[in-house]
Amino acid sequence: MTAVRVLVGTRKGAFVLNSDGKRREWEVSGPHFAGWEIYHLKGSPADPNRIYASQSSGWFGQKIQRSDDGGRTWEPVGDRFAYDGPTGTHQWYDGSQHPWEFKRVWHLEPSVNDPDTVFAGAEDAALFRSKDGGRSWDELPGLRNHGSGPQWQPGAGGMCLHTIMQDPTRPDRLYVAISAAGAFRSDDGGASWKPINRGLVSPYIPNPTAEVGHCVHRLAMHRARPETLFMQKHWDVMRSDDAGENWREVSGNLPTDFGFVIDVHAHEPDTIYVVPIKSDGEHFPLDGRLAVYRSRAGGGEWEALTKGLPAKDCYVNVLRDAMTVDGLDPCGVYFGTTGGQVYGSADAGDSWTPIVRDLPAVLSVEVQTLP
Repeated sequence: MTAVRVLVGTRKGAFVLNSDGKRREWEVSGPHFAGWEIYHLKGSPADPNRIYASQSSGWFGQKIQRSDDGGRTWEPVGDRFAYDGPTGTHQWYDGSQHPWEFKRVWHLEPSVNDPDTVFAGAEDAALFRSKDGGRSWDELPGLRNHGSGPQWQPGAGGMCLHTIMQDPTRPDRLYVAISAAGAFRSDDGGASWKPINRGLVSPYIPNPTAEVGHCVHRLAMHRARPETLFMQKHWDVMRSDDAGENWREVSGNLPTDFGFVIDVHAHEPDTIYVVPIKSDGEHFPLDGRLAVYRSRAGGGEWEALTKGLPAKDCYVNVLRDAMTVDGLDPCGVYFGTTGGQVYGSADAGDSWTPIVRDLPAVLSVEVQTLP
């Protein structure tokens, strides 16, 4: 029977949630790496047993962990990510005498077709790749060396490379998003990059329509239609139908278009989900009522999905990596909150159930659909 595995990264460890295809009863495993910040963990699309995790600490440094048995056991990998004392920064050793300092790995993205290839996005914004299951890493320097680099500025959470996407039909086409630089695309496997921010308007920067400098919170695509991209920006929900060359706003009737997450239904490329929060200064749901919003038209027209969610006095946030969908039918949708709850819906968002409560603040939620 088909099953699902939900991978949860928190401020104080990782948790693995397993269920069968009915998604009614859940087995909770964890905390793994108790006490460590697990910024992101994600399973390989090419191997249902392979999971990568970003394990970070301001004191003990940055580690990459790998599991080959679905999260039951782990081994540290990543011999070129290292730490240089209790200064809050880490170092990337490229053979030089002056290694480049970085703060943490925000996002891990396993390749769509090779379980041993995985990409890592770091703060300050840089992109790395491993071709041997995370044991060794090389930077893809074309991104940091892009001519617009001096114009990049950190967002409130730092200058993080937080989103990495690989086109499943064209594996050499990669997308990244950086806060606060914008979105970029490579068509040659990461050797060279171009900004893809035409149509974005950000009134809080000196040139609101600049080529770079926009605070993009999250990108999403559907594997059956990878030319169509969706974006949750600092303000505005955006859509592109030409691989990011041009964007248009699809915030429509949302009560607020500020948020961090966006995702796409597994079987319906025009059905998308966001979690609006009040504002960039007040990171909690409008009126204290937690709601996921769904559009079945690719944006523009939105409906509130609230059944089973707190209707009052809820002041949590949902961070940029903390929503995901499974591949079952009906599609399952999952998200985690800074209050430590993980909610799941087995009916594409029509109703919600708390899978687990009282975890540390949730940083990321990913899912593996298992045979």
